[in-house]
Amino acid sequence: MISPQVLRQGWWAVGWLGVGAAIYLSLMHNPPTLAVDDGDKLQHVAAYGVLMLWFAQLTVLRRRRQALAVALLALGIALEFAQLAIGYRDFSWADMAADALGVAVGWVLAPPRLPNLLTLTTNVFASLGRSPG
Repeated sequence: MISPQVLRQGWWAVGWLGVGAAIYLSLMHNPPTLAVDDGDKLQHVAAYGVLMLWFAQLTVLRRRRQALAVALLALGIALEFAQLAIGYRDFSWADMAADALGVAVGWVLAPPRLPNLLTLTTNVFASLGRSPG
C-alpha cells in the first residue's frame, strides 16, 4: 500500500515537474502552439490554472494559497523577462495577464469548490489496502 505521506510527496514531485515543464516550454525555441487565434494565451491560462489547482490540493490554508498564487505570478513575470533576455522569444504583457487569469481560475476551482483530488487519491489507495470483511 502507498502511504499518504508518499502520495503527498509524489504530488509535490509531479507539481514541480509541471513547473519545470512550464519553464522549459517558455524558454525553448519554437514551442508548440494551439492552431487557434490567441492559442498561446489559452496555453498560458491552462498551464498556470493547472499549476495553481494542482498545488492547491496540498493546502486549504488561505495564506499558503496566497503565497502559492504570488509565487506562480512571479514565475510568469520572471519567464517573460527571461524571454526578453534570451532574444529568440518575445516579451508579452498579455502573456503575464493570461498567467494571472490562469492562477485565478485555478484558485476558484480549487477545493472546496471542486473535490480535493489528493484526498480522493489517498482515500482510494487506503481502501485498496484494506482487507474485505
